[in-house]
Amino acid sequence: MSKLIYVADDEKNICFLIQNFLEKEGFQVRCFGDGESLLSACGEKMPDLCILDIMMPGMDGLSVCTQLRKISHVPIIIVSAKDSPLDRITGITLGSDDYMVKPFLPLELITRVKALFRRVDAFSGQEDPHEVYEMGDLCLYPKRRAATQGEEEFSLTPLEFDFLCHMMEHPEHAASRDDLLKALWKVDSREVDTRAVDDMVKRLRKKLKKQGSSVTIETVWGYGFRLTAGGEV
Repeated sequence: MSKLIYVADDEKNICFLIQNFLEKEGFQVRCFGDGESLLSACGEKMPDLCILDIMMPGMDGLSVCTQLRKISHVPIIIVSAKDSPLDRITGITLGSDDYMVKPFLPLELITRVKALFRRVDAFSGQEDPHEVYEMGDLCLYPKRRAATQGEEEFSLTPLEFDFLCHMMEHPEHAASRDDLLKALWKVDSREVDTRAVDDMVKRLRKKLKKQGSSVTIETVWGYGFRLTAGGEV
């Protein structure tokens, strides 16, 4: 069955363009002119991916992203006319899995969408059903795509979950930014800025610290990151 994608953008010509190109690639697409309509549709049927424009009347894309993250781990791509580091980090911090700047080529969007689906599919179907990744007080259940901290559920976005799975597969080993782009985004640094990795790590570090987890993400300066159970970031 083809993937279902919801697109929220108040510019009808952009919605039409996105829908046209995605449908040519075999995806099912529903477009919405505002964030409230998309959220309402999600309440009836959750899509496989959401593409949200930031600047919309009423509820903007960042607010929609925040609301979606309260109820779902659905992959989210934020689209914006703004390209400042603050806007990019804000989008990632609120729970989006990717951030694109207008104007963009339709082919770039298709590449990002396919890369995101490849990453989610790769991590959701390859592990043994009984396999559990453990480090410190965190446990990850890849087949169910669930995580716990102690006895409590630990909420993670698809990107955060896949990052932790990848790191726990190679405990104590450092992963380079390029390696993470290839493993998680299924692309390399020529296609996606390595800042995307740093943005995601900043968000996850904040979440781990807020929950008081014993797991930390160490920076290996000039290279990448290492996951450890305790110690300084």
